[in-house]
Amino acid sequence: MKRRIAIVGYGSAGQCAAVLLERDGHCVEVFERVPEPGPVGAGFLLQPSGLQVLWRMGLLPRVLEHGAVVERLCGDTPCGRAVMDMRYAGLDPRLAGIGLQRGALFSILAEAYEGHPRVRAGMRIVGLDDEGRVLVDSVGGRHGPYDLVVVADGAASLLRGHAGRVRLDQPYPWGALWCLLPSAGWPHLRELRQRYVAARRMIGLLPVGTRPGDDTQRLSFFWSLPTAAFDDWRAGGIEAWTSEVCALWPEIAPLLAHIRLPEQLACASYRDTVVTRWHRGHAVLIGDAAHAMSPQLGQGVNMALMDAMALASALRVPGSMHDALAALQRERRRHVAIYQLWSRWLTPMFQSELDTVARLRDLALLPAGRLPIGGTHMLRVLSGTQQGLFGRIALDEAFVEALAQGCRPRG
Repeated sequence: MKRRIAIVGYGSAGQCAAVLLERDGHCVEVFERVPEPGPVGAGFLLQPSGLQVLWRMGLLPRVLEHGAVVERLCGDTPCGRAVMDMRYAGLDPRLAGIGLQRGALFSILAEAYEGHPRVRAGMRIVGLDDEGRVLVDSVGGRHGPYDLVVVADGAASLLRGHAGRVRLDQPYPWGALWCLLPSAGWPHLRELRQRYVAARRMIGLLPVGTRPGDDTQRLSFFWSLPTAAFDDWRAGGIEAWTSEVCALWPEIAPLLAHIRLPEQLACASYRDTVVTRWHRGHAVLIGDAAHAMSPQLGQGVNMALMDAMALASALRVPGSMHDALAALQRERRRHVAIYQLWSRWLTPMFQSELDTVARLRDLALLPAGRLPIGGTHMLRVLSGTQQGLFGRIALDEAFVEALAQGCRPRG
């Protein structure tokens, strides 16, 4: 059955849903609050779980063209003590993550969505009416009715309570400063590297490749900071902050030479959101609107892609709209729940003032990763393939081979 569908939000979840639903023949209309949606944003790590979605969409070659292959995630202290060392090869020698600029994924998905020129930008949707069939914008305009409204308006969703049942929705006290830096001269171009000072300071560098229209290879840089300290950081001056960072990690000093003004760094904040019911009437939540969480496990974009694929699959099955949305929730909630649990437990280990917790992390995390069972479990969590406490999401053999082929060093 072909349906008239509205999508609220044109981030990764909304874009992916738009591509898939349009390909299935549905009439799709997208509403986005930003006046000019475009290829901007930090970098992230695409895991095998999210990459498999893009492979099924036929977009993996474009992702590999612009992304950076990441084989290893490691973290240490300023004195050189290893805290974390995880390699995808421990799960399967053919697996890897792909560091990608958010702008690159935006452009790739925009190219794949024929309706991209018709996105209704600058449209802030603030409410739903008629059992989720009608959108209400910020000036009182009404849009619809639709057979389905897909709410993909992000972690700070205005429609979460209209489309689902919310158990928890609160901001994390810690956020991050981030920017993209040229990667020239950086020797660890197939690794995510982090440095920790207890849980009070965390610095990270992730290779994220290029984006369409910009061939400069880049790194995504981030610095952990309580959100309440953002204003004090701006007032403190860039020179004092740069000196502090370089003292903790002298190797990155040449990279930080590109940062001369506070405005070059964006401030990011995060939410912890648990939704016990993802749909109401003819509206459904996907992406961060359904399950915002701390970025410690780096699963946000991957889960958004999986949500969109699961929604498209559910709508292909004959039956009522309620049955389709209930099937989506059943498929995705078990996967999401374990990551929300792990994220909530891990966040204080990396972003908090709990020094004792950080010391336990430094003592236990690396040895736990070297145990056969512990190491395998940690790698499944990392790769996005953990399902519940003991299950796993299967990866298609053809996808794994395609990923391995695309990740081989060029030259």
